[in-house]
Amino acid sequence: MTPRENLINVLLRKGYTTVPTKFYLCPDLCRQFQEKTGSSEDYNDYFDMPSREIELPSLPDQQQIDWTKYYDIDLLDGVIFDDWGVAHEPGGAAAMHMTRMRHPMATFDSLEQMQAYPFPDFSTVDTAPLVAKVKDYHARDLAVFGAMECTIWETSWYLRDMSVLMVDMMSDDESATWLLDKVTEIACMRAAMFAKCGVDVLRIGDDVGMQQALMMSEDFYRQFLKSRLAQVIQAAKAVNPDIIIQYHSCGYVQPLIGDFIEAGIDVLNPFQPECMDFQEVHREYGDIVSFCGTIGTQSTMPFGSPEDVKKEVIKNLDIAGSKGGLLCCPTHLLEPEVPWDNIMAYLDACKEYESAGG
Repeated sequence: MTPRENLINVLLRKGYTTVPTKFYLCPDLCRQFQEKTGSSEDYNDYFDMPSREIELPSLPDQQQIDWTKYYDIDLLDGVIFDDWGVAHEPGGAAAMHMTRMRHPMATFDSLEQMQAYPFPDFSTVDTAPLVAKVKDYHARDLAVFGAMECTIWETSWYLRDMSVLMVDMMSDDESATWLLDKVTEIACMRAAMFAKCGVDVLRIGDDVGMQQALMMSEDFYRQFLKSRLAQVIQAAKAVNPDIIIQYHSCGYVQPLIGDFIEAGIDVLNPFQPECMDFQEVHREYGDIVSFCGTIGTQSTMPFGSPEDVKKEVIKNLDIAGSKGGLLCCPTHLLEPEVPWDNIMAYLDACKEYESAGG
């Protein structure tokens, strides 16, 4: 099998010949990669990762808007506005890739203000370069992921402020329903665009889990988000029924896994071992959904030994079994605290497992 076919087979639980690998390096670890290897290549190429990603480009018209009029505070120098008008203020040196988020709709007090807001229009995107990029990756036998996490819930609260949106939802304010519907409508458009571009896997998702509990009740999730998630998935599947849907939520989401599956997801990402037990969850759901992650970036990767990393990889691949169903990898971005030896131990474990025949 090609690397692309092998990874897709893993995600579809159809068996595999090699253990696919994946991780994301923070800027500090990217510098370490260059120092350790002497390579100027992208680390995905250097380590023969079997997948690549595409994103929709930024919208020039949105960058021409004076977003400051939606804020009643003085924003820090260096603030960046995304295409939705959400302000990202620069963080300190210790924050690395993190920014402080400000919410343009936080002070809105009428539905009319929301309806007049300049939402991004992704129908203006020229997808021809993305189609060409997908074809190029496929020609290299690489699987392609379309990246559109922060699909409904996160995009909505980024705009409105989480606490304000929660109050809107709990008080049955019509603005909450309108905003969630508007963001879902845009998400459906984006999902269909990625499917038309030919991606193998669509990465969608919203963080609805905390470390030991859900961010909201199960009933609340089902009332406001489940059916909207299903709409986005259906929009992609209508274009390509074979597209694989990977749903992202950090944290503890075990009570909602069944709901995610009913909405149409194929892969749950990232499975955080600090929040849920992989063997337990796999026993219940491993025949109907696949997983991505299981190697903790809050625990094993930064604070374990290389041997600890290898043991975790082998343990989790054993749980998944010969059919696959697990893209075994670190659960999130690898931060500066992660020793380089642990990254190499992860790669070595995947190769050794492969050599051992699983």
